Amino acid sequence: MFMKLQRYIKFMFFFPIKLGIASVLGSYPALAQDMLQGVDLEQPAYSQAELTRTDIEKAIINHATGAPLDFSRKSLNGLDLSGLNLSGCNFYAARLNKTDLNNTNLEGAILDQAWLIEANLTNASLKGAHAFATQMQRIRADKANFSGIRLTADLTGASLRETIFNESDLSADMKNQSMGLMRANLRSTRLEGASFKKANLMSVDLRFAHAARTNFTEANLSDANAAGADFSGAVWKDARVTNLDLDSALIDSDSLSVLQNALHLDRVQKK
Repeated sequence: MFMKLQRYIKFMFFFPIKLGIASVLGSYPALAQDMLQGVDLEQPAYSQAELTRTDIEKAIINHATGAPLDFSRKSLNGLDLSGLNLSGCNFYAARLNKTDLNNTNLEGAILDQAWLIEANLTNASLKGAHAFATQMQRIRADKANFSGIRLTADLTGASLRETIFNESDLSADMKNQSMGLMRANLRSTRLEGASFKKANLMSVDLRFAHAARTNFTEANLSDANAAGADFSGAVWKDARVTNLDLDSALIDSDSLSVLQNALHLDRVQKK
């Protein structure tokens, strides 16, 4: 069952190039949703835990320096791991659905192909972490620190208010991807007051994002899709916005001068 799910995950992120980039970007959220619909999140592997908080605390204490602490493929769903130092830990393909990671140190952690649906990452630090093909739908990560993270995850419906993404990379990476395109999905996320200074958001899905007062200083939003997003009060200083799709997006009137290279400016809603 797990191997089938891994194949589903890969399918979600790798789509045929022959469809064209525009087609791929448009179909991404629907395919991600379909993938979840085919998974029973109530089954034990995705709803229960095989370890306790005490087990993890002991593992941290007894862990020898050198190799990272390994929780790969473990079911840690619903645990209270708040406040722990889990920096550098390997959570490859682990299941942390609805896990409480409030104020947890996850700096440099490996979260590739992990499941964190509806997890609580409020005030957590994921600086320099790596999250490849990660399921993070509806997480709560307000005021978390994602600086320097490589993030190609599905964050649909996540709460990311005042979250820091400075110098992070959420972009599509076509290198060595003969099967298609992958990138971060921030569709319908709450991003009010978030910071993306010098972040790479190239080709990211920002459709219907609530991004009021978000700081995009020196960020790269080229080819991103932000149709229907709310950018009222957003900061665009020195941002790259070539082919940023702003169809029906809400923007401040005084931002038009710095958004001249964006698409569909004739369809924006001006505030």
